[in-house]
Amino acid sequence: MHKLIKSSTVFVLVISIILLLSGCVGSAGKNGSSSQTSSKTAETIELTISAAASLTDALKEIQHSYESTHTGIKLNFNFGGSGALEKQIEQGAPSDLFLSASTKNMKSLVDQQLIDTKKQKTWLTNELVAVIPADGTMNIASVTDLTKKEVKKVAIGIPESVPAGNYAQEALTKAKLWNTLQSKLVQAKDVRQVLQYVETGNADVGFVYKTDALTSQKAKIAFEVDSKTYSPVEYPIGIVKASKHIQEAEDFYAYLQSQESLNIMAKYGFTIPK
Repeated sequence: MHKLIKSSTVFVLVISIILLLSGCVGSAGKNGSSSQTSSKTAETIELTISAAASLTDALKEIQHSYESTHTGIKLNFNFGGSGALEKQIEQGAPSDLFLSASTKNMKSLVDQQLIDTKKQKTWLTNELVAVIPADGTMNIASVTDLTKKEVKKVAIGIPESVPAGNYAQEALTKAKLWNTLQSKLVQAKDVRQVLQYVETGNADVGFVYKTDALTSQKAKIAFEVDSKTYSPVEYPIGIVKASKHIQEAEDFYAYLQSQESLNIMAKYGFTIPK
């Protein structure tokens, strides 16, 4: 009888331990699930911004400013010539916003219904200038000086895909120098490469935006191109319809138009449309 009571006591004790352990496992499972849910909730959302190369320096500062106050957002910039970026979006490359250096490229995407006309607008304006190496002594004061014998290479962006190159072509055509200078022209994939050619001495003169010239210590402005000889340099911005993060894209789109953002752009030499 004593043995039977003892066995029953042991049995009850074992069952109690099993039940206790089951409760712990269940609780751990729930906690693990909660942890996973929390992890998913805190997951960082990445936005891809297709942006004109001339916006590089200013947007890097905006990136720091925006991400510091929006901890769940990471901005990934795809810099390049606006024409090339337009083609990438047309071909389905992932992109949430398009920041162009030409209204033509934006209009093309709007016409194809890849960007909503109600979610795009002119953001900034700029000016076209000619730059020479900072230590250069060549006297270059106007487009006509580009015909001088000592000027061997003139760098411009590829007119078909780089807005700055297209503006330069317009100015040279207006001055009736486009055909005359063909043998001297060196074409680049974007305006930043034009600047690099001049900085490294691989070109005597280059056509870039005023904002690009202001960022360089190795190049200086030779002259400002007459604004009457080329189309207005306007920077439209828009939200790509195929964005998988429309709300976050709209938030950043709104931030780009905020006074804080515009102050940063003005610091880099961009003009804010009135």
